[in-house]
Amino acid sequence: MLAQAQRRAKRPAHKRKLSELFVRKAKPRDSAYLVWDTHQRGLALRVEPTGAKSWVTVYSRRGRARWLHLGKADAIALSDPRTLAAEAMLAVAKGGDPAADKRAERGAGTFADLAAKYLEQHAKKHNKSWPQADALVRRHALPRWGKLQASSITRGDVKTMMARIEAPIVANQTLAAVSAIFSWGVKEEIVTANPCKLVQRNPVRSRERVLADSELPLFWKAFDDLEPVRGAALKAILLLGQRPGEVAHMRREHIKDGWWEMPGEPAPTLSWPGTKNSESHRVWIPAAAQAVIAELAGKAATGFVFAGLRGGPITGLDEAMRTICRQVDADRATPHDLRRTFSTTVTSLGFGRDALNRVTNHKEGGIASVYDRHGYADENKRVMEAVAGRIMALAEEREGGGKMVNFSRLGPA
Repeated sequence: MLAQAQRRAKRPAHKRKLSELFVRKAKPRDSAYLVWDTHQRGLALRVEPTGAKSWVTVYSRRGRARWLHLGKADAIALSDPRTLAAEAMLAVAKGGDPAADKRAERGAGTFADLAAKYLEQHAKKHNKSWPQADALVRRHALPRWGKLQASSITRGDVKTMMARIEAPIVANQTLAAVSAIFSWGVKEEIVTANPCKLVQRNPVRSRERVLADSELPLFWKAFDDLEPVRGAALKAILLLGQRPGEVAHMRREHIKDGWWEMPGEPAPTLSWPGTKNSESHRVWIPAAAQAVIAELAGKAATGFVFAGLRGGPITGLDEAMRTICRQVDADRATPHDLRRTFSTTVTSLGFGRDALNRVTNHKEGGIASVYDRHGYADENKRVMEAVAGRIMALAEEREGGGKMVNFSRLGPA
């Protein structure tokens, strides 16, 4: 220890007010050395044995020295390193660690890398709606940013992306999806900032779209013109009133004695995402919906009811609705608007908000709290059959759509 102290005493720190002339004339030595700038604290010129020269800032963080490389001396004029060093020292004074931040930026990789890490390490484990968010990122963000360094994406880039998305709601949803990726990256110290912060969302009005009575036969006929599984899924959303994502993932294993029993929690082995509010739900499948399901090919006891070509849950329902709206010359409507149409029919038939919340598994201000799933079986059957009867009467332009079904023949629930 004494010998080391003596060696250090023999090599006092080389300090001087650096100048452009000195930087150019500084000669290499057998080992690298530093020349500290007396004008800007923390700034030093590093000269390598090869003659290469660079600017560095050295500061202390939690009792340990941190080195921040600012750039090559032959590429950056002296005034710029002094400015960068001053900014770094200010960040340190505020509790920051510029060198660690720079390492994090280098390790982030491309935006595609960051998005993939977020998907596998977080979204698939904690976010039930990750497929929808991932689809938005793949469609609107990855084509523009996939090959860019994640740390290089700016708030201006985010605003430009949003401006190029025609639908304001889709732009807002994409912003939320991208922001979630960056927020996770910041938390995991992969990136240092979220460029989506302070980006204003597009102003939108709450959707109140329901299909008018006169539109129901047009849409129903258009459902028949679609690819069979996709058309059947849209019919089921309208007749069952459940969330589109849940209907798309309906499994035959969950249908028991005419009831669709949805587990609240995800079942990964079945690719069941769980319900949106994580509460199990039991809904009666009315005769009209049972007929729709029966028309689908296949009598297997397991698997998705509305299966795509590769056996997974059907997709493309939003696109199908957009196509139908153009075909029938109707205002924009989404699969969720079919659920809203069902809900409106429930209340229009006089069943009330409590019944609506029960059959749609919806919580509103605590009204639909935990209840005995089987305690309302008869009433829920009555609601589902009556609503389906009304919708079918309008869709097929028949009279008497609001009549109740006599359940006395059905026996106990």
